[in-house]
Amino acid sequence: MHDVPRPESKPRLLEQVRQAIRRLHYSLRTEETYLHWIRRFIYFHGKRHPRDLGAAEVTAFLNHLARDRGVAASTQNQALASLLFLYKEVLALSLPWLEGLERVRKPARVPTVLTASEAQRLLSRLSGDRWLMASLLYGAGLRLRECLRLRVKDVDFEYRQIIVRDGKGAKDRVTLLPDSVVPAFKEHLERAKLLHERDLTEGFGDVELPDALHAKYPRAAYEWAWKFVFPSFKRSVDPRTGVIRRHHVYENYLVRGVKQAARAAGIVKHVSCHTLRHSFATHLLENGYDIRTVQELLGHASVETTMIYTHVMNKGARGVKSPLDRLEQRRAAYGLH
Repeated sequence: MHDVPRPESKPRLLEQVRQAIRRLHYSLRTEETYLHWIRRFIYFHGKRHPRDLGAAEVTAFLNHLARDRGVAASTQNQALASLLFLYKEVLALSLPWLEGLERVRKPARVPTVLTASEAQRLLSRLSGDRWLMASLLYGAGLRLRECLRLRVKDVDFEYRQIIVRDGKGAKDRVTLLPDSVVPAFKEHLERAKLLHERDLTEGFGDVELPDALHAKYPRAAYEWAWKFVFPSFKRSVDPRTGVIRRHHVYENYLVRGVKQAARAAGIVKHVSCHTLRHSFATHLLENGYDIRTVQELLGHASVETTMIYTHVMNKGARGVKSPLDRLEQRRAAYGLH
């Protein structure tokens, strides 16, 4: 008797999620986030299969995060996006509108902004590629990950511009390249190119490419133009493919550097890498640039998002004369003590 071939078993649920994410070319960070929240959802409902659950169970889980866990609005939105992806892309099921969902309200906070003097003091406490990266966050309005993902081909010294690929909202945009960083930037790229050439001689030298470009242009991964502007100091194993290659530097490399520089500069404000981007927008508006121009440079979808920076300019609290100060002026004018 001949053995009857057994049908291939279907991958487990989380592996199906992983395959769907990679098919759609989502980032590794998104993959990790979605898997995390799907696991949490499954464990919350006693390890029942999501196919046996529905809108009521999704709502109950999200409300649990809001009521019992006290998560931020962005965290609840992450969990919601993960579960919507699971049901739509993996299980091919549609969820009806989630009635009774308690959405966490995002508090309207004014962004922390450095003064020009504080920005100068902070940058003066940095050196090397950390100084260059922080200068691009402040001088070009880049987000941290946009800076890390910069490729050599997207820096245009002739036009003094940087092309940001696949920014927030999966959009490209063009922003300025500050003149003051150009000499140091060119020297940095010369050192990075030597590192790339050494990788090639040692049998490495390829780089991760976006989307499916590696299939369309097999040799592009070895070309200098596609290299990350800020390469990692060592090669590492790609967690998805197992290929040994050089990625960009880790986020914490600059995050720690900026925090240490802020402390060394005696800045008591809560300073992060994103504070430099906030400062870029506010200082442009203070210098008279129109809000539409700033909106384009930041890559905001709506001008209303950019409007928040008008609240920390020379308007509002800083543009109003306190009645106490006016009283003191009158006392001084009349020689009263």
